[in-house]
Amino acid sequence: MTILIFIIILWYGGLFFQTFFLHRYAAHQTYTMSKFTERIVFILTWVFQGSNYLSAYGYGVMHRMHHAYADTEKDPHSPKYDNSIFAMMWRTKSIYSEINKEQIEVESKFTKNVPQWKRFDAFASSYYSRVGWGVAYFAFFVAFTTAWWQWLLYPVALFMAPIHGVIINWYGHIYGYVNFKSKDTSKNLFKFDFLMMGEGYHNNHHKHSSRANFGGVRWHEIDVTYVIMKVLNALGIIKLKLNTIVVKREI
Repeated sequence: MTILIFIIILWYGGLFFQTFFLHRYAAHQTYTMSKFTERIVFILTWVFQGSNYLSAYGYGVMHRMHHAYADTEKDPHSPKYDNSIFAMMWRTKSIYSEINKEQIEVESKFTKNVPQWKRFDAFASSYYSRVGWGVAYFAFFVAFTTAWWQWLLYPVALFMAPIHGVIINWYGHIYGYVNFKSKDTSKNLFKFDFLMMGEGYHNNHHKHSSRANFGGVRWHEIDVTYVIMKVLNALGIIKLKLNTIVVKREI
């Protein structure tokens, strides 16, 4: 039971900071926060993503490219141009790494105002950090595993962020329903997105990429992350930029 709770915490903790910070802040800047708060969120992202840590800069720039080139040959991750999940994720990893290490030239429209904390990213993305988290996870499993099958969840802990990426970037462009006609293949994976905290409303997001609320088109589309963001906005921790209620769907 302890191992299952641990995996759930890693799943939703890492996912929250991915969608709240990396996606809705770094890539789309749907809200603002103080520099001090931003640094705290950087650290919390590392704590909850652990061995899967993703840089706000690398993720933000790559995701903007995904929207600009969705389902074309320039898309960093599209099922349309890769033969398998593993081929897509390897290409995604390679492009992310090149962007994050500034090894390729990127147009300024993709990098403008994307948060970057180079020294922290260098540490959090380092071999030592990732291996350190892996060892910590292993020690936790040794201490609390009560059945052999629970060890099957250890790789899930190590590769949580890539698993999240596969669900949205692969399956979110193949399965599901659409609210909006689009030139790309984005789809809403779930009618109620309890699994991906709103990220599963992919078709909605591709239509209204600047909105903080990925749901709200149909009555059952509840974006859990956006609900949390409204609470943080009310507390003054962040400031939402836009009216985030998505209006009439186009079918």
